[in-house]
Amino acid sequence: MQVMPKTARGGKPRTGFTTGACAAAAARAAFAALLGRGFPDPVRIMLPGGEEPAFALALKERGAGWARAGVIKDAGDDPDVTHGALIVATVRRLPAGAGVRFVAGEGVGTVTLPGLPLPPGEPAINPGPRLMIRQALQEELGAESEGPDVEVEIAIPGGEEIARRTMNARLGIVGGLSVLGTSGIVRPYSCAAWIAAIREGVDVARALGLAHIAGCTGRVSERAVRRLYDLPEQALIDMGDFAGGLLKYVRRHPVARLTIGGGPAKLAKLGMGRLDLHSARARVDMQALARWAGDARVAAAHSVSAALELAGDRLAEAIARKALAQVRAVLADAPVRADVVVVSRQGRVLARAGA
Repeated sequence: MQVMPKTARGGKPRTGFTTGACAAAAARAAFAALLGRGFPDPVRIMLPGGEEPAFALALKERGAGWARAGVIKDAGDDPDVTHGALIVATVRRLPAGAGVRFVAGEGVGTVTLPGLPLPPGEPAINPGPRLMIRQALQEELGAESEGPDVEVEIAIPGGEEIARRTMNARLGIVGGLSVLGTSGIVRPYSCAAWIAAIREGVDVARALGLAHIAGCTGRVSERAVRRLYDLPEQALIDMGDFAGGLLKYVRRHPVARLTIGGGPAKLAKLGMGRLDLHSARARVDMQALARWAGDARVAAAHSVSAALELAGDRLAEAIARKALAQVRAVLADAPVRADVVVVSRQGRVLARAGA
C-alpha cells in the first residue's frame, strides 16, 4: 500500500519511525508487563541519535511467563508499504544466563541466502533493530542490573502479503518482512529502505558468487535484460531511479560485470550525468539530445519518445553510449566490466553499448 503524503502544518513533511523502533517500543512495553509493572502506555524508548519518542500501544496481552504488546507503525509522510502495520512483540522468560533470543513471528521473514547482515536461518530482524530492542529491555530492567534473559518474538500480522510488494523474496528473505531501521527515524522520501535493498541485493549476489549482475529501472527493462543474458533472479537489482546508489556501491563492492538497463528517458538522464533518475528531480535536456542525435528537430520534441520517433536508432545508440560513459565515470577504477541496454516501453532492446 502506497501512502499519500500527509504533510504537517506549514507544509514540512513529517518524519516517522522505523519498524525496528516500533518493535523496540513494543518489546519494552511487553517486558515491563512481564516484570509485573503493567503496560506503560505510551511507552518511551531511547533511539540511537538520542531522541526519546513515545509510542501508544494498540495491543496489550499477558499470560503465564509471557506478555505481548503492539504498536501501529507511523512512517510519517514517507510512502512506506508498512505504514499502518501492527508491530507486535511477545516477550517470554528464559532460564538465567540465556540472554536475549530473537524469533520470527507471523509476517516476519527468515533469512535463507548468504550475503545479508544475518546468516541463513536467522529471523530477518536486522542488527540495528536487535540492538535497539536489547537497549530498550535493558532500560526497563535498569542500567545497574544484569541483562535480561528473554525470548523476543516480533510479528507483523499480514506481513507475508505486504512482503510481496518488496524485494525480500529476491534477497532470500522468505515468509514475511524484514525488521529494519538503524536510526529509528524515517525521513520522508529519503528512500533509505530502497537504497538499503539495492546494497543487500549486491551483497547477496556477491555471496552467491554471481559474476554478472544487472541494475534496471523497472520491470519491463528487467525482463528484457534477463532474457538477453539469461540471468538468475538473484542477479537482478531493482535500482529504480537510484542509479547513483547502485553504481557507488558496486564501485566499493565490485562484481566482474554490471549491466544497467532502462528506458530511453531514464538512461538519457544518466547520460547527462544525473544519478537520481526520478522525473521530479531530473529533466532531460532536449537540446543535448539533439546534439547527440545530430538532428536539430529533436530539440523541439516534447518527449524522449517523440525524439526517438524523429531520430530513431541513432538517438537510442547515442543514449546508450552516453549512459555507459557516465557509468564508467562513477565506477572509476573499480574492476567492473559495464554495459548499458536501452529498452522500449514494449520491452524491445533499442540499443546496447559496452562489455
